Amino acid sequence: MTHSLKKMNENLTVVLGGAASGKSAFAEGLVQRIGGKRIYIATAQAFDDEMAQKIARHIDQRGTGWDTIEAPFDVADALISRHADEVVLLDCATLWLTNLLLAERDIGAETDGFLTALATCPAPVVVVSNEVGHGIVPDNALSRRFRAAQGHLNQQLAAASRCTVFVTAGLPQVLKGDLPA
Repeated sequence: MTHSLKKMNENLTVVLGGAASGKSAFAEGLVQRIGGKRIYIATAQAFDDEMAQKIARHIDQRGTGWDTIEAPFDVADALISRHADEVVLLDCATLWLTNLLLAERDIGAETDGFLTALATCPAPVVVVSNEVGHGIVPDNALSRRFRAAQGHLNQQLAAASRCTVFVTAGLPQVLKGDLPA
């Protein structure tokens, strides 16, 4: 993973948190506050009933008024085609990275494309991502590779963002910048 965004992206807000921390609900509320045509870029894939139910809960939680783009792999393409009158919620970078890893795609090249698309996207973008570094060291190589890749991606996103928020138990803590109005 070679891409480094040296310039802060005024349109980028990153919402980090653990599993079931409330980060998606917080990000949805943030997008609604920002205003504009709401675009939801979904990266989840329903490979089993449990995941299908989780996706359905997220759809219900979001409510109406969202245009959804399913992009389990091609988030860069979804971002490049956005317009300045839109506001984008990408939920989530963690599942996107998982999809790439399991499909044995080039993580470095895909991350570079994603970060470049974020830097050039004319719309405000809120990216949801899991913080996975608070647990124990995984016992297998694939899990350790994923944890390292996720940590690196989160660091790159936070470095490039105008605002980074950490959500725990539904409570947001601003780590960097100010929340968009």
